[in-house]
Amino acid sequence: MHKFSQILKDELICALGCTEPIAVALASARARAVLGSIPASVDAYCSGNIIKNVMGVTVPNSQGMKGIDSAVALGIVGGKADLGLEVLSGVTETDLETARQLIADNVIRVHLKEGVPNLNIEIHMEDARGNKVIVEIMNQHNNIVRISLNGEEFMEAQVLGRESEKNLYDDLSMKAILDYADTVGLEEIRTELDNQMKLNAAIAQAGLTQDFGSSIGKILLSGNNDIRTRARAKAAAGSDARMSGCALPVVINAGSGNQGITCSLPVMEYAREMGADQEKTMRALLVSNLTALHIKRYIGRLSAFCGVTSAGAAAGAGIAYLHDSSNRDLIYQTVANALMIDSGMVCDGAKPSCAAKIASAVDAGITGFEMAKTNRSFKAGEGLLKEDIEETIRSIGRFAAKGMKQTDIEVLNIMLDKTEDVSSKAE
Repeated sequence: MHKFSQILKDELICALGCTEPIAVALASARARAVLGSIPASVDAYCSGNIIKNVMGVTVPNSQGMKGIDSAVALGIVGGKADLGLEVLSGVTETDLETARQLIADNVIRVHLKEGVPNLNIEIHMEDARGNKVIVEIMNQHNNIVRISLNGEEFMEAQVLGRESEKNLYDDLSMKAILDYADTVGLEEIRTELDNQMKLNAAIAQAGLTQDFGSSIGKILLSGNNDIRTRARAKAAAGSDARMSGCALPVVINAGSGNQGITCSLPVMEYAREMGADQEKTMRALLVSNLTALHIKRYIGRLSAFCGVTSAGAAAGAGIAYLHDSSNRDLIYQTVANALMIDSGMVCDGAKPSCAAKIASAVDAGITGFEMAKTNRSFKAGEGLLKEDIEETIRSIGRFAAKGMKQTDIEVLNIMLDKTEDVSSKAE
């Protein structure tokens, strides 16, 4: 199997709900399974970016519950760790009652964990007899790196979500991505792409037909119905639903459902408009998915840089590929243009307004393509834009990962100042 196919198999997985609270629920469900009983006390130690992305988003199947304590409680009483990022798909009414009681009884305490990677979750549980369990997730939302029972560390035979071998990503470049998309046998990755097209389209439809969040998708379609508007609206509608607790799964990209939606739905909408066959559509999705992963590997899974910016640029690449897969300069310029348009859009946590940011990112991707198509691309030396597409992508990564590090801290500080605590009992 081609190494890029393996990357996509690892990355294009299903998740139910925003992946940060789901990762918290996954760690909690695994800890509860090891402990073997409902805990008497729980301490959840989470990195700032996890706290930021859980504060404002509704946990799926929770009837409106928000916050880290809610994700922990639901993971404990209704989570099934073997389901990975669909851990909360089987939550019942009884589970909800029990989870609310755990929160009311102050069983769960939330703490900011500093000096750790941006994606870090550590759940400490103790039962009434003094048995203690620790489960830690790091770097990827389903990557359990530690399980400890009464001070003895072990890893179960089937720990979920081991990180992909890092060298799989070393060969990613825009040229290599296009070579792969042109030639790979689609059977290697058909199941993942089929799931992405089916599931992401379904949640977009839910966002357009039901009332979720601020209904950005609906608002966009109320004014126009051209292809550009539909592409933005479909992606925004998927986020409308996800951020407000819709219990439909999505296929994620770089650990994010919003990014999975952003780099797939606009490409699918353009493919439908153009009458592209399934093979062409899938190959364009290979381009968009891998381009998003390529950009994000320099930025990091979580940061102050809004991840849908890279996914919107990637959607532009997929759209350009649909129009002329042989014109690589067109695709390179599309990505570069799009990154220049929305570079610096700040992530201030997962919440309903993410849908509007997605609409903006998709618009940047489409604008980047329209600029390239008419030979009006931005020029090297203008801002962060470099002569070569790979240099441009690396410059964006440096800006996001290093330049915006202090921004990330200030965003979290501002968010915490607006609430009494992190979740409902943060320390």
